[in-house]
Amino acid sequence: MAKYSPVVNPRRLRFAPRLAATLAAVAAAVVFSMLGNWQLGRASEKRALAADFARQDAAVDLRRVATDGPRYRRVFARGQYDSDHQFLLDNRVHAGRAGVHVLTPMRLSDGSTVLVNRGWQPFGATRADLPEVAVSDETRTIHGRLDRLPRPPIELEGAPATGWPRLMQYPNAEKLGAALGRELYDGMILLDPVEPDGFVREWTVPGSGPDRNLGYAVQWFAFAALAIAIWIALSLRRDGESQ
Repeated sequence: MAKYSPVVNPRRLRFAPRLAATLAAVAAAVVFSMLGNWQLGRASEKRALAADFARQDAAVDLRRVATDGPRYRRVFARGQYDSDHQFLLDNRVHAGRAGVHVLTPMRLSDGSTVLVNRGWQPFGATRADLPEVAVSDETRTIHGRLDRLPRPPIELEGAPATGWPRLMQYPNAEKLGAALGRELYDGMILLDPVEPDGFVREWTVPGSGPDRNLGYAVQWFAFAALAIAIWIALSLRRDGESQ
Protein backbone atom coordinates (compact mmCIF):
# COMPACT_ATOMS: atom_id res chain seq x y z
CA MET A 1 0.00 0.00 0.00
CA ALA A 2 1.25 3.44 -0.95
CA LYS A 3 2.10 5.76 1.90
CA TYR A 4 0.19 9.06 2.27
CA SER A 5 2.33 12.15 2.21
CA PRO A 6 0.89 15.65 2.79
CA VAL A 7 1.06 18.20 0.01
CA VAL A 8 3.38 21.00 0.92
CA ASN A 9 2.70 24.40 -0.61
CA PRO A 10 6.04 25.54 -1.95
CA ARG A 11 4.85 29.16 -1.99
CA ARG A 12 4.15 29.95 1.61
CA LEU A 13 3.19 33.44 2.79
CA ARG A 14 5.87 35.51 4.38
CA PHE A 15 5.90 39.00 5.85
CA ALA A 16 8.06 41.28 3.70
CA PRO A 17 7.07 44.94 4.01
CA ARG A 18 8.38 47.53 1.59
CA LEU A 19 10.10 50.58 3.05
CA ALA A 20 7.97 53.13 1.16
CA ALA A 21 4.71 51.40 2.14
CA THR A 22 5.86 51.16 5.76
CA LEU A 23 6.69 54.85 5.96
CA ALA A 24 3.37 55.80 4.33
CA ALA A 25 1.39 53.54 6.69
CA VAL A 26 3.16 54.88 9.78
CA ALA A 27 2.64 58.48 8.68
CA ALA A 28 -1.05 57.88 7.97
CA ALA A 29 -1.60 56.06 11.28
CA VAL A 30 0.16 58.82 13.23
CA VAL A 31 -1.82 61.61 11.54
CA PHE A 32 -5.15 59.81 11.95
CA SER A 33 -4.38 59.05 15.61
CA MET A 34 -3.46 62.68 16.28
CA LEU A 35 -6.75 63.80 14.75
CA GLY A 36 -8.60 61.26 16.87
CA ASN A 37 -6.89 62.49 20.04
CA TRP A 38 -7.67 66.08 19.09
CA GLN A 39 -11.36 65.21 18.78
CA LEU A 40 -11.23 63.48 22.17
CA GLY A 41 -9.74 66.66 23.61
CA ARG A 42 -12.52 68.76 22.06
CA ALA A 43 -15.12 66.42 23.55
CA SER A 44 -13.50 66.77 26.97
CA GLU A 45 -13.50 70.58 26.66
CA LYS A 46 -17.19 70.59 25.76
CA ARG A 47 -18.06 68.33 28.70
CA ALA A 48 -16.19 70.69 31.02
CA LEU A 49 -17.94 73.70 29.48
CA ALA A 50 -21.35 72.08 29.93
CA ALA A 51 -20.47 71.30 33.56
CA ASP A 52 -19.48 74.95 34.14
CA PHE A 53 -22.77 76.09 32.62
CA ALA A 54 -24.78 73.71 34.82
CA ARG A 55 -23.12 74.87 38.05
CA GLN A 56 -25.33 76.87 40.39
CA ASP A 57 -22.71 78.56 42.58
CA ALA A 58 -23.58 81.72 44.44
CA ALA A 59 -23.07 84.86 42.38
CA VAL A 60 -19.97 86.93 43.12
CA ASP A 61 -19.26 90.60 42.53
CA LEU A 62 -18.08 91.09 38.95
CA ARG A 63 -15.31 93.43 40.16
CA ARG A 64 -13.73 90.52 42.07
CA VAL A 65 -13.62 88.20 39.05
CA ALA A 66 -10.50 88.08 36.90
CA THR A 67 -11.01 88.64 33.18
CA ASP A 68 -9.54 85.19 32.51
CA GLY A 69 -11.77 83.50 35.10
CA PRO A 70 -14.05 80.51 34.43
CA ARG A 71 -16.55 80.91 31.64
CA TYR A 72 -20.21 81.04 32.78
CA ARG A 73 -19.25 82.10 36.30
CA ARG A 74 -22.32 83.48 38.07
CA VAL A 75 -21.87 87.16 38.88
CA PHE A 76 -23.76 90.25 39.93
CA ALA A 77 -23.09 93.89 39.08
CA ARG A 78 -24.56 97.20 40.21
CA GLY A 79 -24.78 100.21 37.95
CA GLN A 80 -26.79 102.04 35.30
CA TYR A 81 -27.66 101.01 31.75
CA ASP A 82 -26.49 103.33 28.97
CA SER A 83 -29.62 103.24 26.82
CA ASP A 84 -28.27 105.76 24.30
CA HIS A 85 -25.34 103.59 23.20
CA GLN A 86 -26.41 100.01 22.62
CA PHE A 87 -25.07 97.35 20.27
CA LEU A 88 -27.13 94.86 18.29
CA LEU A 89 -25.25 91.62 17.66
CA ASP A 90 -26.33 90.52 14.19
CA ASN A 91 -27.05 87.04 12.81
CA ARG A 92 -28.65 85.63 15.96
CA VAL A 93 -31.39 83.09 15.15
CA HIS A 94 -34.16 81.96 17.50
CA ALA A 95 -36.91 79.48 16.56
CA GLY A 96 -35.88 79.82 12.92
CA ARG A 97 -36.27 83.60 12.89
CA ALA A 98 -33.50 86.13 12.28
CA GLY A 99 -32.77 88.71 14.92
CA VAL A 100 -30.16 90.24 17.19
CA HIS A 101 -28.77 90.02 20.69
CA VAL A 102 -29.06 93.32 22.53
CA LEU A 103 -25.78 94.32 24.21
CA THR A 104 -26.32 97.19 26.62
CA PRO A 105 -23.37 98.90 28.35
CA MET A 106 -23.69 99.19 32.12
CA ARG A 107 -21.69 101.79 34.02
CA LEU A 108 -20.67 100.24 37.33
CA SER A 109 -20.34 102.07 40.62
CA ASP A 110 -16.54 102.09 40.33
CA GLY A 111 -16.66 103.83 36.95
CA SER A 112 -15.91 100.77 34.80
CA THR A 113 -18.26 99.48 32.10
CA VAL A 114 -19.49 95.99 31.22
CA LEU A 115 -21.73 94.80 28.40
CA VAL A 116 -24.97 93.10 29.41
CA ASN A 117 -26.56 90.75 26.89
CA ARG A 118 -30.26 91.40 27.49
CA GLY A 119 -31.37 88.69 25.08
CA TRP A 120 -32.72 88.11 21.59
CA GLN A 121 -35.02 90.41 19.66
CA PRO A 122 -36.37 89.86 16.11
CA PHE A 123 -36.02 92.22 13.18
CA GLY A 124 -39.13 93.95 11.91
CA ALA A 125 -40.52 93.49 8.42
CA THR A 126 -37.02 94.06 7.00
CA ARG A 127 -33.49 94.17 8.40
CA ALA A 128 -33.76 97.96 8.35
CA ASP A 129 -36.51 97.73 10.99
CA LEU A 130 -34.42 97.46 14.12
CA PRO A 131 -36.13 96.36 17.34
CA GLU A 132 -37.00 98.77 20.12
CA VAL A 133 -34.38 98.34 22.87
CA ALA A 134 -34.70 101.45 25.07
CA VAL A 135 -34.26 100.83 28.81
CA SER A 136 -34.38 102.92 31.98
CA ASP A 137 -31.10 104.30 33.34
CA GLU A 138 -32.09 103.76 36.98
CA THR A 139 -29.43 102.30 39.27
CA ARG A 140 -29.94 98.56 39.62
CA THR A 141 -28.26 95.31 40.56
CA ILE A 142 -28.33 92.57 37.93
CA HIS A 143 -27.41 88.89 38.02
CA GLY A 144 -26.18 86.69 35.21
CA ARG A 145 -23.39 84.54 33.83
CA LEU A 146 -20.07 85.67 32.45
CA ASP A 147 -19.44 84.83 28.83
CA ARG A 148 -17.13 85.91 26.07
CA LEU A 149 -18.15 87.78 22.96
CA PRO A 150 -18.79 85.46 19.98
CA ARG A 151 -15.81 84.92 17.74
CA PRO A 152 -15.98 84.63 13.94
CA PRO A 153 -14.56 81.55 12.20
CA ILE A 154 -12.80 83.95 9.81
CA GLU A 155 -11.95 87.55 10.65
CA LEU A 156 -13.18 89.87 7.90
CA GLU A 157 -12.98 93.64 7.84
CA GLY A 158 -16.23 95.37 6.88
CA ALA A 159 -17.41 98.93 6.64
CA PRO A 160 -17.51 100.63 10.05
CA ALA A 161 -20.97 100.70 11.60
CA THR A 162 -22.59 104.00 12.56
CA GLY A 163 -25.63 105.22 14.47
CA TRP A 164 -27.31 103.99 17.64
CA PRO A 165 -28.32 101.33 18.39
CA ARG A 166 -25.39 100.03 16.36
CA LEU A 167 -25.74 96.83 14.34
CA MET A 168 -22.52 94.78 14.41
CA GLN A 169 -21.37 91.32 13.33
CA TYR A 170 -18.53 89.99 15.52
CA PRO A 171 -17.26 92.89 17.63
CA ASN A 172 -14.52 92.57 20.20
CA ALA A 173 -14.22 94.51 23.44
CA GLU A 174 -11.56 96.81 21.97
CA LYS A 175 -13.76 97.89 19.04
CA LEU A 176 -16.82 98.33 21.23
CA GLY A 177 -14.83 100.29 23.78
CA ALA A 178 -13.52 102.56 21.03
CA ALA A 179 -17.09 103.18 19.84
CA LEU A 180 -18.15 104.09 23.38
CA GLY A 181 -15.04 106.11 24.14
CA ARG A 182 -14.22 104.12 27.26
CA GLU A 183 -12.63 100.83 28.20
CA LEU A 184 -14.86 97.77 28.48
CA TYR A 185 -14.69 94.64 30.58
CA ASP A 186 -13.38 91.87 28.30
CA GLY A 187 -16.57 89.83 28.01
CA MET A 188 -20.25 90.22 28.75
CA ILE A 189 -22.94 89.22 31.24
CA LEU A 190 -25.74 86.96 30.04
CA LEU A 191 -28.69 88.47 31.89
CA ASP A 192 -30.63 85.95 33.97
CA PRO A 193 -34.10 85.14 32.58
CA VAL A 194 -35.77 86.35 35.80
CA GLU A 195 -34.21 89.80 35.59
CA PRO A 196 -36.44 92.66 34.29
CA ASP A 197 -35.86 94.69 31.11
CA GLY A 198 -34.67 91.73 29.08
CA PHE A 199 -35.82 89.90 25.99
CA VAL A 200 -35.69 86.21 24.96
CA ARG A 201 -33.01 84.60 27.14
CA GLU A 202 -32.87 80.86 26.56
CA TRP A 203 -29.16 80.59 27.23
CA THR A 204 -27.44 77.34 26.26
CA VAL A 205 -23.88 76.20 25.66
CA PRO A 206 -23.13 77.16 22.03
CA GLY A 207 -22.17 74.60 19.42
CA SER A 208 -22.75 70.87 19.26
CA GLY A 209 -22.32 68.53 22.21
CA PRO A 210 -19.37 66.20 22.83
CA ASP A 211 -21.05 63.20 21.16
CA ARG A 212 -20.28 64.51 17.70
CA ASN A 213 -16.59 64.88 18.55
CA LEU A 214 -16.53 61.36 20.00
CA GLY A 215 -18.03 60.07 16.75
CA TYR A 216 -15.33 61.88 14.75
CA ALA A 217 -12.65 60.44 17.05
CA VAL A 218 -13.90 56.90 16.43
CA GLN A 219 -13.75 57.53 12.68
CA TRP A 220 -10.17 58.82 12.80
CA PHE A 221 -8.99 55.89 14.93
CA ALA A 222 -10.75 53.52 12.50
CA PHE A 223 -8.82 55.13 9.63
CA ALA A 224 -5.58 54.59 11.55
CA ALA A 225 -6.42 50.92 12.07
CA LEU A 226 -7.38 50.57 8.41
CA ALA A 227 -4.06 52.05 7.29
CA ILE A 228 -2.19 49.47 9.38
CA ALA A 229 -4.41 46.65 8.11
CA ILE A 230 -3.80 47.63 4.47
CA TRP A 231 -0.07 47.81 5.14
CA ILE A 232 -0.06 44.32 6.64
CA ALA A 233 -2.09 42.91 3.72
CA LEU A 234 0.24 44.46 1.16
CA SER A 235 3.30 43.19 3.06
CA LEU A 236 2.30 39.51 2.89
CA ARG A 237 4.06 37.79 -0.03
CA ARG A 238 4.45 34.27 -1.31
CA ASP A 239 7.86 32.69 -1.64
CA GLY A 240 9.33 33.57 -4.93
CA GLU A 241 7.58 36.92 -5.33
CA SER A 242 9.82 39.89 -5.97
CA GLN A 243 10.22 42.58 -3.30
